[in-house]
Amino acid sequence: MPGTPTTPGVYTDDGRRSITGVSTSVAAFVGRARGGPVETPIELNSFAEFERDFGGLWTGSALGYAVRDFYDNGGSRAIVVRLLAQPSTGVESAPLPDDDEELTEESFIGSGTAAARAGLYALEKADLFNLLCIPPYHAVDGVPHQDVDEAVIAYAARYCEMRRAFLVLDPPHGWQGRGDAVAGLDRLPKTTNAAVYFPRLMQADPLRNREPRMMAPCGAIAGIIARTDSTRGVWKAPAGLDAVVRGAAGLSIDLSDAENDELNRLGINCLRRFPEAGFVVWGARTLRGDDRLNSVWKFIPVRRLALFVEESLYRGTRWVVSVPGGEPLWAHIRDSIGVFMQDLFRQGALQGTKPEDAWFVKCDRETMTQKEIDLGIVNILVGFAPLKPRDFVVIRIQQVAAR
Repeated sequence: MPGTPTTPGVYTDDGRRSITGVSTSVAAFVGRARGGPVETPIELNSFAEFERDFGGLWTGSALGYAVRDFYDNGGSRAIVVRLLAQPSTGVESAPLPDDDEELTEESFIGSGTAAARAGLYALEKADLFNLLCIPPYHAVDGVPHQDVDEAVIAYAARYCEMRRAFLVLDPPHGWQGRGDAVAGLDRLPKTTNAAVYFPRLMQADPLRNREPRMMAPCGAIAGIIARTDSTRGVWKAPAGLDAVVRGAAGLSIDLSDAENDELNRLGINCLRRFPEAGFVVWGARTLRGDDRLNSVWKFIPVRRLALFVEESLYRGTRWVVSVPGGEPLWAHIRDSIGVFMQDLFRQGALQGTKPEDAWFVKCDRETMTQKEIDLGIVNILVGFAPLKPRDFVVIRIQQVAAR
C-alpha cells in the first residue's frame, strides 16, 4: 500500500529514464481570508500555517473553515489563494477587509483567461494542484457565504480540465431536499473533472460559542480524498464506511436509502449518517456519473487515476523533446513507461491477472505519421484497465521538440 500521496515512485539503475508519480491530493482553496498575500498561491502543510499566514477562522468567509476541515479529515498539502472583493494583484498583505464585502464573479474570473494569472487563475503560478475547492461566498437571504456563482463553477471546471485537476463542489444553497437536488443538477457542468456532494454539514462554530451551523462540505471531502489516497491509493473510492467525516455534528437533512439510490444514479454523491460509523461519504461519482450517460468516467477513482497517470507520464517524458527521434528513442519511452505501469499493476491499481491484461504502451510508427516524426512530434498511447469499468481506458500524450 502507498504510504504517502506521492505514488508510485519508480527508479531504475539500468540507464532508463525513471518516471516518478506526481502527488495526487494537493488541494487548492480560493476565496477570502482575513489577511495575507493577495492573488498569490501559498503552499501550506498545516492549519497552523494557515492561521499564521492568513489569520485563521474568520466570520467574514467560509474559506478558513474549509481549510480547517481539510486538515482535520486527513489532508496534508494545501495551496491557498486569497482574493479581495476589489481586484488587487500583489504579494503584499492588504488591510483588514470590510466582515460586509462580498466576492463577485469578477473577483474569480476577471478576463476569463488563464494568461491573466489573477483571481482563480492565480493558480497558474503554482506548479501542481490536484483538487480545487471554492467555498461559498455569496449571501442568500441575508445569510453570508451560502453560494457560488454558476459562471465561476463553469470556469473552475474548465480550468480543472486544463490543469488535470478535480473540482470538489458543494451543494448549491437551493438544494434543500431530494427534489431540489434532482431539479438543480442540470445547472452544474457535465464535466468528468468534478463531483458534487449533498447535503451540507452541521458543525459547531468556535467563533459563535460553538453553536451548530450549516457549513459547506468541500474542505472535509478534499481531506477524505487525501486520506484515502494516502492509505489506500488514488485508485480507491473515497467513500464507504471508512470515509468518515471528522468534525461533523449532523447533516442539514437526512436522506433515506431510496433517496440515496436515486441521487447516486444521477451522479450526486450523498453524505449519510449510519449508527455504526457516524457521518460518511456514500458515493463516488463524477458529474458524468449519471447512469444514463454511460460514461467511461462515471467513477471518481477511475477519472482521478487517469489524471494521475497522464500528469505523471507527461512530466516524466518531457526529456524526449531534446533527443533525436527514431526507434531507439521510442523503445526507451516504452521501457520507461512500462516500468511505471507495471508498478501500478503490482500495487493493485489495475485489473487483470497478468500485465498484458492490465496495460499497454504504444510509441512507434503506428502512433506517428512521417510528417510528425519530421517535425519532432512524439505521440504515445497508454491504455490501462482500471478496477472499474472493465474496458481499457486510453490516454494520449504528445511531446513536441522545441524549435
